[in-house]
Amino acid sequence: MNYQPQRVVVKVGSNVLTKDDGSPDKERMAKLVKQLSFLKEQGVQVVLVSSGAVAFARNHITFDEKTESVVRKQILASVGQIDIIHSYKDLFQEEGHRIAQIVVTPQDFLSRRHFLNIKDCLSGLLQHDIIPIINENDAVAVTELMFTDNDELASMTAAMIDADTLILLTNVDGIYKGHPNDPESKLIERVGSSSKGMGRYVSTTKSSFGRGGMQSKMKMAKKAAYLGIHVYIANGNRDNVLVDFFQNNLTATYFEPQSAKPNLKKWVAHSGNYTKGEVVVNEGAKEALHAAEANSLLPVGVVSVSGNFSKGDIIQIWDEHGEKIGLGKAEYGSKKATEKIGMSNQKPIVHYNYLYLFEYHSI
Repeated sequence: MNYQPQRVVVKVGSNVLTKDDGSPDKERMAKLVKQLSFLKEQGVQVVLVSSGAVAFARNHITFDEKTESVVRKQILASVGQIDIIHSYKDLFQEEGHRIAQIVVTPQDFLSRRHFLNIKDCLSGLLQHDIIPIINENDAVAVTELMFTDNDELASMTAAMIDADTLILLTNVDGIYKGHPNDPESKLIERVGSSSKGMGRYVSTTKSSFGRGGMQSKMKMAKKAAYLGIHVYIANGNRDNVLVDFFQNNLTATYFEPQSAKPNLKKWVAHSGNYTKGEVVVNEGAKEALHAAEANSLLPVGVVSVSGNFSKGDIIQIWDEHGEKIGLGKAEYGSKKATEKIGMSNQKPIVHYNYLYLFEYHSI
C-alpha cells in the first residue's frame, strides 16, 4: 500500500458471517468489529456493507410447505435485519462507536437526485463520527429489482462517497490461478489497470449463503479500480485481515486503480439497471470513444436511436455488431437525437464526462 487510506468501504460477505450449518458466526463478527474500530481509531472513515441478515433468522423461523421461496426470503431478511443490526450496535458500542443503518434497493439510485441524497446522508454520518452500515432491503426487493449482490452495492457505495479503498471480504485470500483449495494454485496478488483475461481463472460457482461469486467480485473490483479506487479481495476469516491491510501486510488480490474519475462518471458507471433508451454507433465513433484522448459521442457517429428518453436519462451505447460498449447521460431527448442522426457540427449526444465504457473493466 503506497498511499494513506482516508475513507474505506468494507464489504463482508455471508460466507464470512455464517457458519457451515447456516447459523451466524458471532465470534467472527466481533473480531471484524474490533478491526473496523481499529481502522477508525487510526483516523480512517469506515463504511460497512454487510450481508448475513438471512442467517440471523434462518434457524429461528419455520415455514409450511406452501410458503413461496420469495416470501420466505422476505420474512427471513426482515426479521434477520433487526437481529444483525442489534448485534452490530452492541459490538460497536463496546468499542465506543456509534452506528447507523441504511437499507437500499437499486431504485434508490434511479436518478441523480436520489443518488446524491444517499451520498449526502452517508457523508453527514461520517462527518458526525458515525459508522454507516448498509445492506440491500431484501424484504422488499424482488429478483428483477435486486442488486446483482452486495459486491455491486459495495462498489456503488465506494464510488458514490469518493472512497479511496474498497475491501471485499470473502472466504478465500483472493483470486487464484486454479481452485483455491488446490495447494498448487498460486494467488494473484496484483491486477494491473490494463490486465485482461482474468476471467479464465475464476469459477462461476457461488457461495452457499450468498448471491455473489468470485466472478461478480472481480467484475466489481475492476469497475471500482477503473473509477480510481484501490480494491482488495481478501479473506475475512483471517484474523486481523483489516489490521494487516492498514499495516501493509495484507495477503490478498489487489486491483491497481486508474486515475480518479469525476463523481458524475461514477454515477453513470453504476446506472446500467436504469437505462431509458439505446443508440447504435458506427465503427468510426466506436474507435473515437476508445481513443487515448477523451472524446464525446457526436450525432455524426450515431446510426440509430431507440427508446423514449429525455435529457438527463441514462442510455445504452451499442456498436453495429450488437455489442454493448457503454453507458451515457443523454444531453437531449430521443426525438431530437433521432433528428440529428448522422449530422456533423452538432452538440454531443453524450459528453465525455458522462460516458462510461465497458471495455475498461473487461475481465
